[in-house]
Amino acid sequence: MGVTKKGILNKLYVVCFCIALFLVAIILRLTNIQFSEGDKYRNLSEKLTLRNDTIYANRGSVFAADGSLLATSMSQYEIRMDAYTVDGEVFEKNIRSLSNELAKMLGNSSAAWERKIRKARNSKNRYLFIARKLGYSEYIKIKSFPIFNLGMYKGGFIAEQSTVRAHPLGKVAERTIGYDDYRGAPGIEGAYRKFLIGKNGLRMKQKIAKGQWKPINDRNEKEPINGKDIVTTIDVNIQDIAHHSLLRQLEYYNAEHGCVVVMETKTGEIKAISNLGRSSEGKYYEKRNYAVYESHEPGSAFKLMSMVAALEAKVIDTSTIVDTGNGRYRLYGRYINDSKRGGYGKISAARALEVSSNIAFARLIEENFGEKPERFINSLYAMNLNEKLGLPIKGEGEPLIPGPNHSLWSKNALPSIAYGYNLKLTPLQTLTFYNAIANNGEMVKPRFVKEIRSWNKHVKSFDKEVINKSICSKETVSKIQEILKNVVYRGTGRKLYSEDFSMAGKTGTARVEYGNYSEWLKDKKYISSFTGYFPAESPKYSCIVVIHKPDTKTGFYGADVSGPVFKDIAQKIYSNNHIINKIDNVAPNFESVKSNFEAYYAKSNKEFNSIPNVKGMAAMDAISLLENMGLKVNFSGVGKVVEQSQKEGEKLVKGSTIVIKLS
Repeated sequence: MGVTKKGILNKLYVVCFCIALFLVAIILRLTNIQFSEGDKYRNLSEKLTLRNDTIYANRGSVFAADGSLLATSMSQYEIRMDAYTVDGEVFEKNIRSLSNELAKMLGNSSAAWERKIRKARNSKNRYLFIARKLGYSEYIKIKSFPIFNLGMYKGGFIAEQSTVRAHPLGKVAERTIGYDDYRGAPGIEGAYRKFLIGKNGLRMKQKIAKGQWKPINDRNEKEPINGKDIVTTIDVNIQDIAHHSLLRQLEYYNAEHGCVVVMETKTGEIKAISNLGRSSEGKYYEKRNYAVYESHEPGSAFKLMSMVAALEAKVIDTSTIVDTGNGRYRLYGRYINDSKRGGYGKISAARALEVSSNIAFARLIEENFGEKPERFINSLYAMNLNEKLGLPIKGEGEPLIPGPNHSLWSKNALPSIAYGYNLKLTPLQTLTFYNAIANNGEMVKPRFVKEIRSWNKHVKSFDKEVINKSICSKETVSKIQEILKNVVYRGTGRKLYSEDFSMAGKTGTARVEYGNYSEWLKDKKYISSFTGYFPAESPKYSCIVVIHKPDTKTGFYGADVSGPVFKDIAQKIYSNNHIINKIDNVAPNFESVKSNFEAYYAKSNKEFNSIPNVKGMAAMDAISLLENMGLKVNFSGVGKVVEQSQKEGEKLVKGSTIVIKLS
C-alpha cells in the first residue's frame, strides 16, 4: 500500500513538473511575442483589421466654349448606421423621430424603419444599410436627422462618398466628349485624362463583422485633389443643330450610319461633331466616332484634290476642254460611267468639277500624268493627304493613297484615284483639305480643346496649329473657290442653292462593297457626302456630312442625301448667329458662369419661408437650391428653368414636390 501511494505521489510530482515547465514555456513565449516580436504581430493584426481605402478624386469637368457643362463629376453618398454604438437613453428618446424623417425622405413607413433599426441594434449590427446614391443636398439633410446629427461616434452615422460622371447633353456628342471607364478611354475624356483625373485621397477603415469595413474617423487621412477642367471648342447650339439635322436625315433614308463635323475656318476649332449609328432596334445613337476613325473611299469629293493637283502642275487650266462622250467611256478594259444619261459631251475642266464627271477626271489625269503617275501622287502627298492629322483623340484612321510601288497599284489605279476610288480618307481628313481651300490655302489642324483651367484659373492654352502654310498657289485657290460656288449655283449641288445665304462645296457619291459587281447590282450600297463651307465669299465655317448606305429606293446621291443636312446647318447658323456681322472672340467667356454662380450663392445663403423664383437659373443651381430648402424636385428638359409648378411667394412646405421645366 505504501509503495502504491509513493508511486502515485511520484507520478503527481512528474505531472506538476511538466505543467510548471509548460507554463514557463508559455510565459517565455508570451514574453518573446510581447517584446521581441510584438511589432510584427501588431502590424499583422492591423493589416488584417485596418486598411486605407482610396477616396477617388473628382475628375475635372469638360466645358463647351461658352462655359456650358458637357461632362462633370457629381458626388453621391451611401448612408449606413452603427445601431449598437448609440447610447440607450438617446436611442429610445429619438428612434421614433429618426424613423419618421427616414420615412418622409426615403419612403416606407415609420414603423418599418423603427423595426429595422431596433432589430439591427439587438443583433449588434454596426453597419446597417440605410440608403445609397444620395446627392449632396440629400446627404446634408439626412445628416441633420435625430441621432444622426450626433455624428459618427455618438449617433452611429456613417457616410461613404463616391463620384459618378454626368453628361448634361445626354448622348449628344458622347463619342467625342468621351469617357474613361471599363468601356475604354475614347474622346476628349480619354485624350486629356492626365489633366482630368486629379489625385486620390485615403480614408482609414476597420474590419467588423461579416467582412464589412467601417470608417474609423469622420475625416480623411489624405484629402483628394480634384482634376483640372477642360474647355473645348464645341458650341452647344451648333452641336444641337448638327445632331438633330443628321438624325432626321438618317431616319428618313433609313441609313446605316453617318457623321457631321462643323469646323471654324480660320482656327480649325471643331464647333460640332455628331456620329450616329443604327442599333439592332433601328434607333440611332453615338456608336463610333466615324468622323475620326473611319477611312473610306471618298468618291467624287476627291475630285477637288485631283483638280488642285492638275492646276498646280499646270497641265490643265479651268478652261481645258475634255470630251466625256455619251457618258460611257472604256479605259484599260473597263467602263467608266457618268451619272447623266447621254453624257455631257465636250466640257471644260471647271464644268467637269461642277457636274462631277467621272469620265472627265479619269481622262484629264490619265492623259496628263499617265506616263509619270508618281508626279500626280507626289502632288497629293505635298498637300499632306497621305498623313494623319495627329489628333489627340485616339483612333484616327490611316489615310491611304497608293503610289506606283504599292500592292494596290495597277493600270486602272491612276484614273480611279482621279475620281475618288482606290484610296481612303477619313471624313475629318477630307474636311481639313476643303477647309484649307476656304482658308485661302492655309491648312490648319482640327482642334477640339481651347484650354485647361483649374478653379477657373488658366493652366494651359491650345492654340491654332498650321499643318501647311500653303497647299497650293493663291491663283489655284481663287479658281477652285469660284468653281465650288458654281457647284451649288448650277452644278450637282444646285438643289441646295439659296438666295438668302451663300454656300460653296462639292457633292460626293461613292459605291461601297462593290467587289463582287454582280452581287452589288442586286443590292446597291453607296456613301453619300457633301463637303463645303459658308458663307462662300468670306468663309466662317466648313462642314462635312457623310451618310453611309442610305436606302436607294429613297435616294443615294450626295446632293439629295447629305446636301440637305449641310444646308440646314448653314441656314440655322446664319439665322441664329448672324455670322456675317459677328466679331471673333476666341477666348471663352466665363462672365455668365460667374454671374450665375453669384446669383445662386446669394440665394442659397438666404433663409426662405416661401417659394423663391428660380426662373432663368441653370438647372443644377436651381435643383441644388430647392433641395437644400427641403423640397423634392422633378424636372424635364435641359438648360435653364423656364417654368416652376409652385409660384414665387407660396408658402414653403418641406417635403413637398416642385416640378420645374427646363429650356
